[in-house]
Amino acid sequence: MDRTANGEDVVLALHTYEAAAKERLPGPVWDFFAGGSGTESMLTAGREALDRIRLRPRCLVDVSRCDPATELLGARLAAPLGIAPMAYHQLAHPEGEVATARAAGDAGALLTVSMFASRTLEDIAAAATGPLWLQLYWLKRRDLMADLIRRAEAAGFRALVLTVDAPRVAFRPRDAANGFAVPPGIRAVNLAAEVMAASHGSRAGESAIARHSAEQFDSSITWDDLAWLHEVSSLPVVLKGVLTGDDARLAVKHGVSGLVVSNHGGRQLDFARSAPDCLTEVVDAVEGGCQVVLDGGIRHGADIAKALCLGADAVMIGRPALWGLAHSGADGVAAVLRLLMREFDEVMALMGAPTVPDLNRSGVTTP
Repeated sequence: MDRTANGEDVVLALHTYEAAAKERLPGPVWDFFAGGSGTESMLTAGREALDRIRLRPRCLVDVSRCDPATELLGARLAAPLGIAPMAYHQLAHPEGEVATARAAGDAGALLTVSMFASRTLEDIAAAATGPLWLQLYWLKRRDLMADLIRRAEAAGFRALVLTVDAPRVAFRPRDAANGFAVPPGIRAVNLAAEVMAASHGSRAGESAIARHSAEQFDSSITWDDLAWLHEVSSLPVVLKGVLTGDDARLAVKHGVSGLVVSNHGGRQLDFARSAPDCLTEVVDAVEGGCQVVLDGGIRHGADIAKALCLGADAVMIGRPALWGLAHSGADGVAAVLRLLMREFDEVMALMGAPTVPDLNRSGVTTP
């Protein structure tokens, strides 16, 4: 958020934060944040799917006071909005995830912290006043995962989010062309340096992120392995990257408390169905057996309303939070979150939906 000469806040449009971030970040870092896999077809698929959905407003409803608040896995949120897990926030701002946590708490939003965060779980938790979830990739070394989970529990994290759409990191042409590697001075501080070594050190034509995943990710895990996750922690388990009703039903069967319908920011399977296109299939399959979050293409408060009408309990944003972080640290992230919340509040009023439960399938038309 910028200020005028007399000190008043000026609300910036989301694309302004994007433009500022692109200008301020080094080219390879911007490409790491902005790029996709393969042909990069999935970078726009979620946005296009959301644009195809149209709202059906109701009239003569008392909307003198709208209440966008909701609960997600028992945590109270100012609006059904959270920040998706993304690695290495210090690439965008020196304070990294500490700034993001402070902003999320100030706005009343959820923050999901990547296991590859560039600040310690303890420092992030100390800065947070809102709910925190911890994201995990399944490493070959389960002892490291167990240690990270114990630290998260001790720090007050409320859920574990297992990313299930990345048994390996997909080919990302921008990162390969840049020989992208995590630069000196920034690292995944919550894991041992030797485990993260492959993510550093640039090689022409190769992504160090992909090299690291091939070395450290366990691509042999199955549904049966979720039992281990339940054994080592009492925290609710959320699966991120589920796109089919078949997998959604299996998730409920295996004791999962939440699902994040997501295309991984367009960075994994190219030519997949977009997350918004998969949402109703997943919601119908779980039959209320777990909560469902949409992650993918959220750029306006109306997108939040559309997702809730289709059955989601909340949405997550990814890149826009990093744009705000690069723009002005915690203030920028908070401004992005509040912008979306203000838009959502306005859409609720104009939809004739004064509370979150009032947003249901009667409120949208889909192709």
